[in-house]
Amino acid sequence: MAHFDTEYQRLEASYSDSPPGEENLLMHVPEGVKSQWHHIENLDLFFQRISFEIILNGFTCMLLGEIFELVQLLFVVGFTVFLANCVDYDVLFANKFVNHTDSSKVTLPDAFLPVDVCSARIRNNAFVIFVLIISGVFWLHRLFKFIYNVCCYWEIRSFYINALKMTMSELPYATWQEVQARIVEIQKEHQICIHKKELTELDIYHRILRFKNYMVAMVNKSLLPVRFRLPVLGEYVFYTRGLKYNFELIFFWGPGSLFENEWSLKQEYKRGGNRLELADRLASRILWIGIANLLLCPVILVWQILYAFFSYTEVIKREPGSLGARCWSLYGRCYLRHFNELDHELMSRLSKGYKAASKYMNCFLSPLLTVVAKNVAFFAGSLLAVLIALTIYDEDVLAVEHVLSSITLLGVCITICRSFIPDKHMVFCPEQLLRVILAHIHYMPDHWQGNAHRYETRDQFSQLFQYKAVFILEELLSPVVTPIILIFCLRRKSLEIIDFFRNFTVEVVGVGDTCSFAQMDIRQHGHPAWMSEGKTEASIYQQAEDGKTELSLMHFAITNPQWQPPRETTHFISQLKERVHREATGAPSDTHPMSLSETDARTVSSGSSAWEGQLTSLVLSEYASTEMSIHALYMHEVCACITEVL
Repeated sequence: MAHFDTEYQRLEASYSDSPPGEENLLMHVPEGVKSQWHHIENLDLFFQRISFEIILNGFTCMLLGEIFELVQLLFVVGFTVFLANCVDYDVLFANKFVNHTDSSKVTLPDAFLPVDVCSARIRNNAFVIFVLIISGVFWLHRLFKFIYNVCCYWEIRSFYINALKMTMSELPYATWQEVQARIVEIQKEHQICIHKKELTELDIYHRILRFKNYMVAMVNKSLLPVRFRLPVLGEYVFYTRGLKYNFELIFFWGPGSLFENEWSLKQEYKRGGNRLELADRLASRILWIGIANLLLCPVILVWQILYAFFSYTEVIKREPGSLGARCWSLYGRCYLRHFNELDHELMSRLSKGYKAASKYMNCFLSPLLTVVAKNVAFFAGSLLAVLIALTIYDEDVLAVEHVLSSITLLGVCITICRSFIPDKHMVFCPEQLLRVILAHIHYMPDHWQGNAHRYETRDQFSQLFQYKAVFILEELLSPVVTPIILIFCLRRKSLEIIDFFRNFTVEVVGVGDTCSFAQMDIRQHGHPAWMSEGKTEASIYQQAEDGKTELSLMHFAITNPQWQPPRETTHFISQLKERVHREATGAPSDTHPMSLSETDARTVSSGSSAWEGQLTSLVLSEYASTEMSIHALYMHEVCACITEVL
């Protein structure tokens, strides 16, 4: 592989997220007062399970969910093998005569092959045997994992009841902040972490999101190969669950990964002297994992097709327009995610912007396509009306071959055509819709400003907000494309990846090795085009793109109002709060770069701060509700300010 130098340098933690004097603290608790929660060895998994239990609404829901997953796997494999080997389709399609002694009517069991014939067909099919063996091994692995998880979550259930003093009936209605506050308090009594006297909210987030923060940072720094320029499609983003799984397998927890355990990067990766050797080793590992993906491609592809068929066929039949609906892409969820943002917090934020995002994408319906869709819907509707009228007159019409199929297909065609016909009473304003979207998703390229009506902007936004049909198609293609990306794209970036983990990993007392971007330190990773101008020492390589450091800091401070930020960031947050108060009350201000006027906002040099400037001018406008003000300015104090003004 080609070797090259990078300008990354390992960052030291600019502050320690622990009280002074506790850097080398190891708590000693007398034997008589130790509880079963004293010194939990793997706090990462412990806190993750605590958060999962509250997200999954308790132990019972989690247990049923995992049981149904096991049953679902058995059903998909067993039912598929049955359909392929145990059904006589000639009888089912009436191509073979069945001689009945008591009745001339063919029943469904008549199409089932005898047990001995069915088992013989299965035994003689090598591919089916191979699939059954692979599926059986995977199912047994899931079964052992399920038993282990039940034991672990039973422990978490006991922790909720005995330590946090919460019943399972209260859990579905509790907020994460309430649970987190209780964890911070019981640390003083139970010492679940013996390396710090007190836990902070940021400690808990670091442990739950340790690896996810790394992934967010790598996407933010464009380190992962997920963007490609294709001959016909142009720039295309390909990021699927299978590809994400392989990234995590390579970096975090697979055999030979960069981490020796869940909280510590291997020491050899923290030193720069052997970076070329480590890069070669990582490239070789990526190659072998890519080859393994290639060999398992047929099995995974068959599973993906079967799972998609059983999952979406009924939905498509019931709601054909669901394929034309949109969803936040996996790449979009990673690109739009703040550092230290839990899954439910992210999805809550994106869900609030879903309606505006859908309306924005509907602004670009082609007038030509609308005309075609209206006429196709007219002709299909005419045929469907005649068939329905005939079946009402005489139900024997349904017995005619292909009549029922024609009715179904015509209904699907009409539903699809209607999705391309806009509401004639709807008035679309792309610029304003994009501002409303920004109020919730918080990140957008600066060059979208003033270009919301252009198809280039729409195509780029579709990378974040894709069709459901595209999502399904990408997941189906993932087993084929993933090994290609690993072998030919990711392998080339092995040296950059080694440098990234060395340069952007810091050790935090009581937490372990974390991504330095997740420290949300504007001095180390701030962007001068944002509100950290003059306060950051970061080079262009150390800066988080799109103001992610500043926005993550603001978001975390709002989400966790009890959190005491380090001294270096307290002044930054205080200035922002004062700015929000002045803008919400209409008071004049000269703080840069947040500007009330749209003209001033357009003069900001770079970064999405220009969009933030425009949003502040909308705080009291007809397009800015109280909720939008909160998300656009990232300060909940705006509510009180607006109320006072009104």
